[in-house]
Amino acid sequence: MEDARRLLQDHWSGLCLDPSPYGTGLINATWSGTLRGARVIAQHVHPAFGPRVHEDIEAVTAHLASKGVLTPRLVRSDRGELCVVDAEGRSLRVMTFIEGSESHDRLDARPRVREAGRVVGRTHAALADLDRVYVHTRPGIHDVAFRRRGLEAALEAERGHRLFASVRELSRRLERHSPLLLPVDVTRARHAHGDLKSSNILFSPEGHGLCLVDLDTLAHMAWPFELGDAIRSWCNPRREDEPGAHVDVGLFEAALLGYAQGAEGLSLEPTELELLPRGVLTIACELALRFLTDALEERYFAFDAARFAARGEHNLARARGQLELAESLASALSELEAITERTLGGR
Repeated sequence: MEDARRLLQDHWSGLCLDPSPYGTGLINATWSGTLRGARVIAQHVHPAFGPRVHEDIEAVTAHLASKGVLTPRLVRSDRGELCVVDAEGRSLRVMTFIEGSESHDRLDARPRVREAGRVVGRTHAALADLDRVYVHTRPGIHDVAFRRRGLEAALEAERGHRLFASVRELSRRLERHSPLLLPVDVTRARHAHGDLKSSNILFSPEGHGLCLVDLDTLAHMAWPFELGDAIRSWCNPRREDEPGAHVDVGLFEAALLGYAQGAEGLSLEPTELELLPRGVLTIACELALRFLTDALEERYFAFDAARFAARGEHNLARARGQLELAESLASALSELEAITERTLGGR
């Protein structure tokens, strides 16, 4: 990490970085600091996100700023670059800091969830007229068939793994939901953030929603998956890796009420609305498949070594949480469909 910090300071002269990492993210190494009298965020980007993702970030954030939507912006290097690439091919970047902001790993109250929905709705509405073909893509995102093939290959290759029996049992429980899951191209593709988990939304200390951050996942995506991933994160009162996961119907409704407020002028198709609850279910099952695969292959961006013996155990806990959430969603589909129609059906 010291090499990354030095490279950042070499290419952004005057950059002064705080000694300790910033935030709780598990993917990119992040520091706060100051540059030319302003507070900034500096990051060593995970290799899953190639340097060209910064072209997408620049295009989207410039469009949002032109519409008056608050957003972090890339700060160009001394040579005018959006990012700098190190010897391993990993990007380093600097972005503006959103003053007076905070993030939360969980959104456990209706007012905050409603504000999150409003921020996302406003962002979607502002991007509706953006003409952009994304140059950075991630294969297999929200493709359940792709994830299922990955798990099947891991089960075949890792029969001697210590967690094999647990993974196989959970995979069989997941199969019960297969008839309800949606294909990746189920509706038209819209501009999407791509990872609307709770911690990627910034709030003021008073609870007012400010903007979206962590823009490496920008993409075109079916709307039931984009908002479905948000609902999956915001409306489960439990942590992703702890037992008792379920959908809180009150939080679900608050999220959609906020979205309706923020997305004024955005026209959604009846099929998109009808399929939103099944989109949430599909995301939960997709992630369970991914985490089960990761449990056997012992990989993930990072894991909590203070709570789990190894990556496999942490990923198995994540998979259980998503399976419990899927089971809760499946039992509440009719109610969630009625709420969706009531809150967004007039769009």
